Amino acid sequence: MLKPILFLHRWLGIFVGLLMTIWCLSGFVMMYVDYPRLTPAEQLRGLAPLQLPAAAGLEKIGLPGDMPLAAARVEMMAGRPVLHIMPSAGPEPIIAQMRTMPTAYDLATGAPIEGVDAARAEAVARGFGVQAGIAGSLRDVTETGTDQWTVQTYRRNAPLYRADYADAAGTQVYVSGKTGEVVQDTTRFERFWGWLGAVPHWLYPTVLRQNGQLWSQVVIWTSLIGCFLTVTGLWVGVARLRRRPDGSIGSPYSRRNLWWWHHIFGLFFGILTLTWVASGLLSMNPWDVLASEAGFAERDKLAGGPVRWDALLQALAHADALPAGTVRLEAAPLGGQLFLSAVDAQGTATRLDAQARPAPLTREAVSAALGWAPGIASLDLLRSEDAYYYAHKEAARLPVWRAILADGERTRLYLDPQTGRLLRAYDSNGRIYRWAMHGLHSLDLPGLRSRPLWDLVVVPLLALVTLVCATGTWMGVNKIRRDLRAARRRRQRRRIPHPAALGA
Repeated sequence: MLKPILFLHRWLGIFVGLLMTIWCLSGFVMMYVDYPRLTPAEQLRGLAPLQLPAAAGLEKIGLPGDMPLAAARVEMMAGRPVLHIMPSAGPEPIIAQMRTMPTAYDLATGAPIEGVDAARAEAVARGFGVQAGIAGSLRDVTETGTDQWTVQTYRRNAPLYRADYADAAGTQVYVSGKTGEVVQDTTRFERFWGWLGAVPHWLYPTVLRQNGQLWSQVVIWTSLIGCFLTVTGLWVGVARLRRRPDGSIGSPYSRRNLWWWHHIFGLFFGILTLTWVASGLLSMNPWDVLASEAGFAERDKLAGGPVRWDALLQALAHADALPAGTVRLEAAPLGGQLFLSAVDAQGTATRLDAQARPAPLTREAVSAALGWAPGIASLDLLRSEDAYYYAHKEAARLPVWRAILADGERTRLYLDPQTGRLLRAYDSNGRIYRWAMHGLHSLDLPGLRSRPLWDLVVVPLLALVTLVCATGTWMGVNKIRRDLRAARRRRQRRRIPHPAALGA
């Protein structure tokens, strides 16, 4: 039984072991440099101060008064205020018509924005560069196809324009040809380390990632094979243990042999290797084993239903004196009432009622908005992170309202204390995913989250797992090379005539 398992382990170690070694090496990069993306904070910093037009201009927008909206916001785009809307995905007959309607409108003229040309994209990129503090002039704006950094955003924003800046960081910004929004930015540093980090770690080359379903299946099945490789390695490692003359149990290989290092370190760190590969597999949520619906229904219930266009129109008409520095105005309904959120470039929000008067969020308002819940086990204003709400790649907004519902899932809801907007939600599957993915894969565990403690623990562990994967791959390659040379020598011997045949 051991021989066939060893045969499989050896051959898988050549191909999948090499991939696992690459995952480990790129994991070092991922610890410090993430995949390039435009963060919400960067997007806000790139917006110009908001200037709303007169109420008469708002009425030029030809939307039905009873149109339900799931979201709406107003921002500046190339010097003009623009309304972005998201139709509500409800069962009403109007929804089918809304799918063909524009989702962006010029508030100064009421005209729909059905496309952005290169000149408008250049104006957007120029303004973004000024507001975001990019230390260099705009050098060039060109229409671009899908590339490595827009593989997720291209289809819904095509045509896409790339703006290159003459700054030391080599900044590139991508502008949507549909709405005129900036949807991605990268620097030379991010692109270089992205190729060494996120791209190999996530198996993210453009040619593969363009087909989302194929990419998902490739990652799932390579991860499954990686789990099998690790399990068989542990099995073989235990089976190869031998009792020494002194009675102790150890490896049959010499310490000066690479096999000894792979055998011993594989036994000690094989479990950690399996944990990382398996948790990486779970991050893809294969076959929806950890599917979570937390947040979808709760977000609508907290809002109390979609926003009607006529109500939003009236609220915008009253918003003639916004807080200083406002760059974005968003609809923030709560408990069936319409509120507005005025956000500045630093992300600070001011809550306004439908008459644009300050309306700070109170505990009573949060409790009333949760009236649909079967019960509230607890409602607390957290001033520090907990096990499920914490900073990960970007700062977590604090304080935050945490509501634990008395439902079968013990659903946790985290609400923005300034607007009441749902920030995060966890049901039972969501909590399992948090520990399986971030807990096991990133070792994001209580007591270990602070840095540099996390680095001091994770870097040596990752180095040792890399040693296990790399030595196994190297040994497999060498064994196959030896086998091939032996097979070649056997073929050569068969070709040499037998002496008896020569004498004949």
